[in-house]
Amino acid sequence: MAAAGVNRPDVFQRLGAYPPPPGASPIPGLEVAGTIAARGARVTEFAVGDQVCALLSGGGYAAHAVAPAAQCLPIPRGVSMVEAAALPETTFTVWVNVFERARLQRGESLLVHGGASGIGTTAIQIAKARGARVFATAGGAEKRAVCERLGAERCVDYRDEDFVAVVREATGGRGVDVVLDIVGGEYTPRNLDVLAMDGRLTQVGTMRDAHAEVNLGIVMRKRLWITGSLLRPRSVAEKGAIAQAVLAEVWPLIESGAYRPVIDTTFPLERAADAHRRIDAGDHIGKIVLTISR
Repeated sequence: MAAAGVNRPDVFQRLGAYPPPPGASPIPGLEVAGTIAARGARVTEFAVGDQVCALLSGGGYAAHAVAPAAQCLPIPRGVSMVEAAALPETTFTVWVNVFERARLQRGESLLVHGGASGIGTTAIQIAKARGARVFATAGGAEKRAVCERLGAERCVDYRDEDFVAVVREATGGRGVDVVLDIVGGEYTPRNLDVLAMDGRLTQVGTMRDAHAEVNLGIVMRKRLWITGSLLRPRSVAEKGAIAQAVLAEVWPLIESGAYRPVIDTTFPLERAADAHRRIDAGDHIGKIVLTISR
């Protein structure tokens, strides 16, 4: 193995708040990139020596990892091992939640909370490349600038701006078609406020709180959809189907240069604790990756 992505679920697992599913490795690590050292007898789509990235249910912080063949993808042309290790968790999550569940279409609009995160930088670029109008939220001038450079029309500083007011003004009072949220809690009623008629809220995290008050009158009046999902508990068959969609829809965007994973920092595997400190501090932009030497 050459590299492993670091994700906030790894932090939650370290804190005892996100245990691995039954049968999964207790070692953290949900995405990796490397060279196939061995394959199962029934695997025909990959060969020993192929370079791949893979989505895991655990076990990525290691010199070797085992992944179902259905959850492996060839590394896109021109992409390094470090970049490849930052792809599976975010691309799978964004694809299934924004484009499958929330059905974002060309010409529609998307608001991405946590725009400078791994999920955020991925969602902004893919949505922009697929013809959507994109807005984002982030904290601080540097993060805002990155989001706008990646394709957000306007990135709202959540520290001193009201994203509902800013986005409504930018859209002529209409609001956005889809909100991608990693925050939860008090953001939820505001997300419903900023959605347009027939808008969709898709929840992929609850950094603030998993509990929120919802005004059902707004949901009914605006015909809103509230959805969301977790990737880790899904079956191998489900993840394999997502992998094929990502291969068909996202990999060409990478190879054309329309989307590129944003790498904040790399740490050697033995400094995984420092990588977690970096993510805990909340100052990172994009993905943190562990490099693995053997």
